[in-house]
Amino acid sequence: MTRTTRTETGRALWRAGAERLLLVITVAALAAGAGLRLAGAPGAADLSWAAGTVAAIVPTAFWILYALLHGRAGVDLVALLSLVGTLVVGEFAAGALVAVMVATGRTLEAAASRRASRDLRALVERVPRTAHLRDASGVRTVPLDDVAAGNRLVVGPGEVVPVDGTVAGATAVLDESALTGESLLVERAPGTGVRSGAVNGGPAFELRAEATARESTYAEIVRLARQAGAESAPVVRLADRYAAWFVPVSLAVALVAFLLSGSPVRAVAVLVVATPCPLLLAAPAAIVSGLSQAARQGVVVRDGGALENLGRVRTMVLDKTGTLTGGSPRVVDIAAAPDVRPDDVLRLAAALDQMSPHVLARAMVREARARGLRLPVPGEVTEEPGAGVRAVLDGRRLTVGRRPAGSGLPPWARAVENRAVLDGSATAWLTSDGELLGAVLLQDPLRPDAPRTLRRLRSAGLRRLIMLTGDRAEPAREIAAVLGLDAVRAEQTPADKVAAVRAERERAVTVMVGDGVNDAPALATADIGVAMGGHGSTASSEAADVVLTTDRVERVADAIDIAARSRRIAVQSALGGMVMSLAAMAAAAAGLLPPAPGALLQEAIDVAVILNALRALRVRRPPSARLDPDTRDLITRLAAEHDDLRTVLDTVRDAADKLSAGAEALPAVRRAYTLLTERLLPHERAEEDQLYPALATPLGGPEAIAPMSRAHTEIERLTRRIGNHLELVGEQGRLLPEQIDDLRSCLYGLSAVLRLHFAQEEESYFSLA
Repeated sequence: MTRTTRTETGRALWRAGAERLLLVITVAALAAGAGLRLAGAPGAADLSWAAGTVAAIVPTAFWILYALLHGRAGVDLVALLSLVGTLVVGEFAAGALVAVMVATGRTLEAAASRRASRDLRALVERVPRTAHLRDASGVRTVPLDDVAAGNRLVVGPGEVVPVDGTVAGATAVLDESALTGESLLVERAPGTGVRSGAVNGGPAFELRAEATARESTYAEIVRLARQAGAESAPVVRLADRYAAWFVPVSLAVALVAFLLSGSPVRAVAVLVVATPCPLLLAAPAAIVSGLSQAARQGVVVRDGGALENLGRVRTMVLDKTGTLTGGSPRVVDIAAAPDVRPDDVLRLAAALDQMSPHVLARAMVREARARGLRLPVPGEVTEEPGAGVRAVLDGRRLTVGRRPAGSGLPPWARAVENRAVLDGSATAWLTSDGELLGAVLLQDPLRPDAPRTLRRLRSAGLRRLIMLTGDRAEPAREIAAVLGLDAVRAEQTPADKVAAVRAERERAVTVMVGDGVNDAPALATADIGVAMGGHGSTASSEAADVVLTTDRVERVADAIDIAARSRRIAVQSALGGMVMSLAAMAAAAAGLLPPAPGALLQEAIDVAVILNALRALRVRRPPSARLDPDTRDLITRLAAEHDDLRTVLDTVRDAADKLSAGAEALPAVRRAYTLLTERLLPHERAEEDQLYPALATPLGGPEAIAPMSRAHTEIERLTRRIGNHLELVGEQGRLLPEQIDDLRSCLYGLSAVLRLHFAQEEESYFSLA
C-alpha cells in the first residue's frame, strides 16, 4: 500500500515538474526574444520566439493524443494549429505568446490532477506493524499479519489496538478519537468489543482477537480514504467545457475561409485570431486571484478546481467535535448535596484527580485552577480504570468517578442523573465514605462562534447544513436544535460518514468539514473536503481540498463568496474572449484581417480579457464589525470575567435547588445574593456603561445592542427582588412559607436568564475579538 502511494505521488510530481519546466522555457524564450528585438536583432528575436513555439508544439500534440485516447477533446487542438500556423506565416511573437499561455494553463491544471493520488501516509503510519501475542510461553512480539482470530493479545499503555476484538480481563480505557472523533476517553468492560485504531489510554489490557488485521476497522478506514480519493477525479479546466463547440467552429471557419479564397494565409489568419488565449489564461487568472484572496482569509485551497467547485456548493456536512464544539471536555455544572457548597465539590474532586491522566480529570483540575481554588494533596491515592480515583483527604476516604452501585438516591442526585441524560453530559460523582457529596457535569461545549458561523454560511448560499458525529444521539440532537441544523446523524462510523456524504452528493454539490483522522475518508468523498488545520489531524488535512489555518468554520463562507465571484468573473472572461475572437475570426475569414494585424488584435483581446479576470483580486470579505484595540482589550477582559462568574451562576442554581429540596436554604440564598451584588452586577454595569457603547457603532447603532441592555435590566430586577425577600426575613431569621415559591421562581429564572445572556454575549460580542 505504501509503495503504491509513493509511486502515484512520484508520477504526479514528475508531471507537475515537466509542466513547470515547459512554462519556464516558454517564458524565457518570450522574454529573450523581446530583449533581442529591443537590442536591434530582429532575426535572433524571431529565432528565440520560434524556439519557444516549437517547445510548446510537442507537448501540446501529446496532450491532444492523450485526450483523444480518453474520449475527450479540448481547446488544445486549436492551440496546436495556431502554434503551427504562426510558424508558417512568420508570426513568431504571437506564437511565443500562445506557447506561454498554453504552458500556464497546463501548470494550473496540474495541481488538480494530484487529487486522486493524495498522500495518505498519515493514515498509513498509524497502522501498527506488530502485536504482543500471549501464549503458553508468555508474551512475545509478532508481525501483525501473523495475528489470527482467537489469539490473545496484550495492548500496552499508549499503543494502538492492532485488530478488532473483545476485552479480556481488566476494563480497558480507550481513546477512540481516531474512529469516532470524540475526545472523551471511554471504558470498555470485559467482554466488550473494541475496534482497531483506538489508543489505549489506561493500563495494559488483554484483547481476544476477533479478526485479522486486513479485516479490521482501521484497515477499512485506510481503504475508504484511498477509494474515495480515487473516485474524486480532477476538475476539468473551465475552458474545456466550451471546447465542444468552440473547436469545431474555429476549424470550420478556417476551412471555409480557405475554400472560398484558396489562400492558406487567410486560413492561418483565422487560426491565429482563434487562438484560445482567453480560454487558456483568463479563467486561470481569475481562479488564481481567488486562491490568493482565500489564502488571505486563512483558507488554503489546494487547486483551482477546488475553488471552482467551492463556488457551487449548496450543502455542507459538518463533524461535531472540534468543528462545532471545542474538542475537549469542560465543566458545565456542579451539583452539591444540600449541606455542601459547589466550590467544595469541585475542589475536592480536582484534588483527587491532580495525578490522573484521564481527560475528565484534567478538565476538572483545569476548571478548579481557573476558579482560583487551592487543591490540597491527598494521600493513599489509587486509581482503578472504570471506577475512578480513591484517596484520603482531611481524614475522609473520598472517591471521584463512577457513582457507587445501590438504590435510594436522594432527590438532588436523581435530578443530577436526569440532567446528565437530558444534556448528554458525562458525570463525575464525589463521595465521602460512601456518601454522595456532589457531582461534576462535563460536556464538550458548543463553540461560542458556532451560531454566528452557521448564519454566515447560510448567507453565503448554503441551503442544507448537516451534522455527522460518532457521539451519542442525545448531545448531538441538543447541538442540532441550538444551531438550527437541517439534519443530524449520530453514532456514525467512518463508513457511515462516507455513505452519508455520498448520499448528499447525489442531491447537490457538497462540502464536508472535519478535523480528525476518522474524517479523512468522508473528506475525500465529498466534492470539497475542508480540514480544520489549526488543530486537526494530518490525515484530515491530507485528504482535504481546503485547509483552514484559523480553525474558524465561518472562513468557509468567505471562501465560498470569493469562489463564486471568481468563477463568475472567469466565465465572463472566457465567454467575452470567445465572442471577441469569433468576431475577429469572421473578419479574418473575409480577408479584412491579415495574420500579423490579427495577431495584434488577438493580443488586445487577451489583454482586455485578462484585465477583466484580474478583477477577482478585488474580492473582499463582507462588511464586519471593525474594533479598535481598546475595544478588543475590553472584550478580552470581560470575557475572562465571564469565566470567573461561572461560580456565581452555580451558586444561584444551588440555592434554588436547596429551596426545591426543602432544605435549610437561607444561607445559600444569602451567599448567592452577596455574590450577585458584589461580583455579577458590577460586571453587568461595566458592560452596559463601557462595552455596549463601544460596540454600538461597529454593530450598526444603538438598536443592535438594545435587546442585550434589556437583559441587564431583567438581571437587576430579579436580583433586587431576591434582596427584597431577604429583607422580609427580618428578625425571624427564616424564610416564610409564602416566600418560598416566589423566591424559588426568582432564583431559577435568574439562573436561566444569566446562562442565556452569557451565551448570547459570547456568541454575538466576545467572538468578535
